[in-house]
Amino acid sequence: MRYQITGKQIDIGEALQTHVKTNLDDVVSKYAERPTDASVIFSKSASEFVVETVVHLSTGLTAQARNHAHDIYAAFDGAADKMEKQLRRYKRRLKDHHKERSAPVEFSGASSYILASNTDSDDSEPESLQPVIVAEIEQKIQSLSVGEAVMQMEIAGAPVLVFRNEGHNGVNVVYRRDDGNIGWIDPT
Repeated sequence: MRYQITGKQIDIGEALQTHVKTNLDDVVSKYAERPTDASVIFSKSASEFVVETVVHLSTGLTAQARNHAHDIYAAFDGAADKMEKQLRRYKRRLKDHHKERSAPVEFSGASSYILASNTDSDDSEPESLQPVIVAEIEQKIQSLSVGEAVMQMEIAGAPVLVFRNEGHNGVNVVYRRDDGNIGWIDPT
């Protein structure tokens, strides 16, 4: 597994990097067969250390955990515990409800745009109906089955997930509805 261990305005020593690699290897190898890469970012917020951990698996799952504590090691250990819980749930769901994927998930590129919000307090009409683009970001869209997309959305805690449906190669959306159920948009 490839590691990217960085610190935002703090130095990360060799002992901490070794601790991160050892513990993350133990957690991930227990529940995931083919992890591809992990990103661990340490930062400081007031008197606490904040750790953001992201692990990408070849099945397409992106497991994320964030934790904060007064000790940098305790902050990471808490994030590792959260990561282990996510991966345990993922493996249980995969084992119970889904066949194992024989090939890695394919990704296709897409552009994501951030639009400026209209914060005018007056009720005047805008000069143009075209939105102002603030930023453009490259995104990757995963090729998944509908069940895998729902599982990934639930594990990640995301309200919506855009994916390429493996059944017909079309772009689909799964989302959490206001009534608590899952919605699925499959354009024809």
